[in-house]
Amino acid sequence: MKYKRILIKISGEVLQGTQSFGIENEAVTRIVKELVEIHTQGVDIGLVIGGGNFFRGATSAVDGMKRFQADEIGMLATVQNAIVLHAKLDEYHVHSEIFTAKPVNNIGGCFTAEGAQSALRAGKICVFAGGTGNPYFTTDTAAVLRALEIEADILLKGTKVDGVYDRDPVKFPDATIFRSITYKDYIQLNLKVLDLTAISLAKNHNLKIRVFNIREKGNILKAVSEDNFGSIIE
Repeated sequence: MKYKRILIKISGEVLQGTQSFGIENEAVTRIVKELVEIHTQGVDIGLVIGGGNFFRGATSAVDGMKRFQADEIGMLATVQNAIVLHAKLDEYHVHSEIFTAKPVNNIGGCFTAEGAQSALRAGKICVFAGGTGNPYFTTDTAAVLRALEIEADILLKGTKVDGVYDRDPVKFPDATIFRSITYKDYIQLNLKVLDLTAISLAKNHNLKIRVFNIREKGNILKAVSEDNFGSIIE
């Protein structure tokens, strides 16, 4: 394999599959099977999971709810998804451990870099939930942060499009894909696949990011093993 240790960011929407809400077993099973295949080839895996299939921060907030309150709900949604992934990995006899940004009794340990690295060395897949533990920060920023803390070789951002485009390819069919783009150009163009806080943090620490379509079977393996797959931000 090209990388020894990876951090994969999975959006909550991926877990809902063809449904409009919640969890689709088929979608979770497909993703976990791919993760197991990669893990059995000796790759250390950390996962950051979003919560948009249940609740998306301020955009899902009820009238009168403050942003920080909505973000707290969103962070709890990521914990729900972490439990689902942990349980499915267990079905395939792969040891995993949940680390939460804030204490959540009986769910997992509170994140520390040392604890996560120890779990990875023990052969476990680490599932990181709760975002950064703070409101106003996205799970993309949490993914960059956790990738740096576990000393990952690369951050893989699984999304619903094939890579980084100059504009939303869902809305604009003539959008142009960037197979490679610098942090600086990404920021100047104000692109949206990852938020600018996440990109700035990655830039400051020279963390390479690959953006790819995670909805198609086999693409996680391709993102780990193929050079010219998806888009690279570096």
